[in-house]
Amino acid sequence: MSDPRVAAIPVQDCGEDLVDIRVSGAFLVDERKHDPNGHYAHLRQGALDRLQHAQQLLPSGLRLLIVEGYRPPTLQRAYFQEYATELRHANPGWSDSLIHEAASRYVSPPQIAPHSAGAAVDLTLADQDGQEVDMGTRMNASPEESGGDCYTHAEPINPRARAHRETLCRAMSEAGFVNYPTEWWHFSYGDRYWALHSSQQTALYGPRDPA
Repeated sequence: MSDPRVAAIPVQDCGEDLVDIRVSGAFLVDERKHDPNGHYAHLRQGALDRLQHAQQLLPSGLRLLIVEGYRPPTLQRAYFQEYATELRHANPGWSDSLIHEAASRYVSPPQIAPHSAGAAVDLTLADQDGQEVDMGTRMNASPEESGGDCYTHAEPINPRARAHRETLCRAMSEAGFVNYPTEWWHFSYGDRYWALHSSQQTALYGPRDPA
């Protein structure tokens, strides 16, 4: 998200509501990112429609396991500042601008964050029993922690995890999402990053405060 072309994309918010992923009962929803207001389980309607399509594209025996969708701007800001602080402690010689650029590669700056627009979803694959399959790293592993294996197309991961990532990416991309390549679990539709990588002139969704 550090690419200045992302921030340069204008937003023409279509005004779609944030809707609860859990209502239909179509998805497995993990509660590790649960918040008291249930924000984590919401997406814009257009993104949810495409998520339902992605699940239909999966091979028999696999399901999407949703971990986090909408993230209020205040929480996104806290995540960004926390990671920037970690980088600052690990690299005391870095300038503020370098810290911001490096942090932006892993955590979206609040003003352009897809999660805060209700456009992004963090998810993985599960088997028929609801158990997560091997994806090579835990979800939300940082580049530092995983030695870069969190990157979607990381080479050293085992063949089974590689196949699972390819299956997830294929279903999500065919449904209209784009993947953020430093995070195998992160996909978005309708935000600025999606617009840039889908050759769209404007984004459909911008940051939104909770209702």
